[in-house]
Amino acid sequence: MARHGMLNNAIFRLTIFGFLALLFVTPVLAQDEAAEEQGEDKFAKIQATSDSLGFGSTTADSLREVPQIIEPLGGLSGYVDRSPLGKTGAGELFVKGGIFMWWLLTVALVGFVFIIERLWTLTRARVNTRRLIGTIITTLRNDGVQAASEECQKVRGPIAAILYAGLQKADKGRDQVEKAIGTAGTIEMSFLERGLIWVSSVTTIAPLMGFLGTVSGMINAFEAIAASEQVNAKLVASGISEALITTATGLIIAIPATIGYNYFVSTIDRFVIEMEETAAELIEELERMKG
Repeated sequence: MARHGMLNNAIFRLTIFGFLALLFVTPVLAQDEAAEEQGEDKFAKIQATSDSLGFGSTTADSLREVPQIIEPLGGLSGYVDRSPLGKTGAGELFVKGGIFMWWLLTVALVGFVFIIERLWTLTRARVNTRRLIGTIITTLRNDGVQAASEECQKVRGPIAAILYAGLQKADKGRDQVEKAIGTAGTIEMSFLERGLIWVSSVTTIAPLMGFLGTVSGMINAFEAIAASEQVNAKLVASGISEALITTATGLIIAIPATIGYNYFVSTIDRFVIEMEETAAELIEELERMKG
């Protein structure tokens, strides 16, 4: 049963990553296109002038035009700063946070992808356990092992998978049934826990990276203080506030990731309890039928 969901999970992850990549790349491409159009307008303006350098009517005009034409790109932060997002409060904080904000954004996207994927997978794996085991036992009593196995195949999830594995060894004795259920349970547990390591990593890495950004910002702030002849409160407060942006961002990322991780762990624990209970009922029913 676990193998049936692997293809769907792979497609889901590729879809999420493609959407995030499109969401990130599109504003950058739009900014490049706008910058290119702006450059063409300036070039047309330059051609319309008459001095020998092609910038203005005099050499002084040419020198004044050069800084306006050659603008620093500023890397990815420059794109954000010049984009509409950079004009918002969140965009301004992102730019002030420095290069570590890009690493935090990457960590946040990874956590978001795996949280959504695990939520989708565990939701699909959930079934009405009491109804399922009741249907299996009733079918087992009325129509036999083969019909009960077919009922298991109609239901997705780890509960149905371990019941199916146990029914396949129903004629081999109690020990073989328990061994088959244990093996299937191990496989299903690995399927349920897959991807949780990434969510757990986000809960640890995000605040640490935020603190690292804070340390880097503080170093830059003290270097600015050391380089200035007069130290004022505004210079110190500005540097410290910018340094703490990464700490706040790391905690904002880590808190929901921790909540999601704890929820997934508790959900998996409930699956384990349900698997143990249904396996015990199936084994007891098989023993009763033999007796």
